[in-house]
Formats: sequence, structure tokens, C-alpha cells
Amino acid sequence: MNLIIDVGNTRVKAAVFQNNALKQVLVFNKSKIISEVKTIVKKYAITDGIISSVGNITNSKQVKLNQLLPLIDLNAQTKVPFKNLYSTPTTLGVDRIALAAAAVNKFPKKNVLVIDAGTCVTFDFINKDKTYLGGAISPGIRMRYKALHVFTSKLPMLETGIPESFIGNSTKTAIDSGVVNGICNEIDGVIEQYKKKYPDLTLVLTGGDANFLAKQLKSVIFATPNFILEGLYAILIHNKEE
Repeated sequence: MNLIIDVGNTRVKAAVFQNNALKQVLVFNKSKIISEVKTIVKKYAITDGIISSVGNITNSKQVKLNQLLPLIDLNAQTKVPFKNLYSTPTTLGVDRIALAAAAVNKFPKKNVLVIDAGTCVTFDFINKDKTYLGGAISPGIRMRYKALHVFTSKLPMLETGIPESFIGNSTKTAIDSGVVNGICNEIDGVIEQYKKKYPDLTLVLTGGDANFLAKQLKSVIFATPNFILEGLYAILIHNKEE
């Protein structure tokens, strides 16, 4: 059994894999990472694991985790199943590294654009030769709503809402239209840019806002909530086979 640990800013998502199959996904608060991982390791007889962290954990917790099981700590030096042409590889987020690994593992010999819709919207492109070329980073849905409120004196802080029309006839509906239609048109526009150069493009949408956005986008997209976890597992297996 293998354990995948994806550490966010406040929450941890953990996944148990056996023979390439995802057996269970667990989500818990970052403060409980030691006790939760200890329970998982014991319950599933975990032998190997990998950890990816965009929300830093303390060195003492890292040491305790490694005492529970051998963990690969994903970073720019970790061996990955693709060629990385990012000009500043040490600044490439571990989440984006995992997404690229998932793309080459799930869609071999395909040109893949992975769109991760979370705090930020990231676009990551991996060509059919298993080469990561880069992509783009843009503000996510909640960041856009918050920016309108924080950087103006009178616009309210709103919950995410489906636009009633592209013509908003109140402050709320105008903000919903601007944010949601804006981000959808942006994503559709980026996809069209890629399709002009790569007509056989495979599209993947993941992240916390994936299901919400999939219903609003024009493009036909393969939506999966666990793509990062699948990518981390692919990196773990790649390193075990080296």
C-alpha cells in the first residue's frame, strides 16, 4: 500500500493507492497531520509514500512523518516521468509538477493542457513527447471576488454565484457576471490559443472549482478532482522503479 499526502495551506488531502488503484481519499486539518497519518499507516499497512506541500509544515513534523514511513519529499530535484523545460525549475510549484506527472501518466503520447481551478487558476502544458513547456497563472474565482471588495471602497464581498445573465442588472449580478463569465471566457480563450497550435489537444480540468466551472465552459473537458493525487502517485512509482 502507498500513501500520498498533499499538504495545503490549512488542509491535508491524503490518498491510499494499491496496485495503481485509488482506494480512499481522506481530508483533515493540517494540525492533525501526525495523528491522522499514524492512523492511516496502521490501518492500511502502508509501506511507501510521498508528500507534497504548498503550505509549509514544520521540520519537527516532517521528522515525525518520516519516522512513521519512508516519504519522498517532492521538490525540484525529485525524479519525475517527464522532461522539464521550465526556465526556473526551482520556482515551479510542486502542485504543478504533480499535474504534469499525472498528464503524462494518464494520457501518454498526447498533447495535454491541465487547468487547475483553485485559489489560482493554473494552465500547464505537456506535449506528446513527455516534455513540460510551462503555462500560465491567473487569479482564481474567490480571489477575484475578494479583490473587488478589498481594492474598492463600496463593492460587497459576495459568495460565488451563477450569473443570471451576461448583463448584470444589479451590483450582485454584475459582479457574478464579471467574475464567473470573465474567468470562463478567459479559460475558453486560452484553450483556443493552444488548439490553434495543437489541434489534437487533450483537456483536463481539476481543482476545487472544477465541477462549478465545467458546467459554465464551452469546451469539452475531462474533469477529475484527484488529478494531483494521481500525479503524486505516478512520481512515487517512477522513483521506486528507478
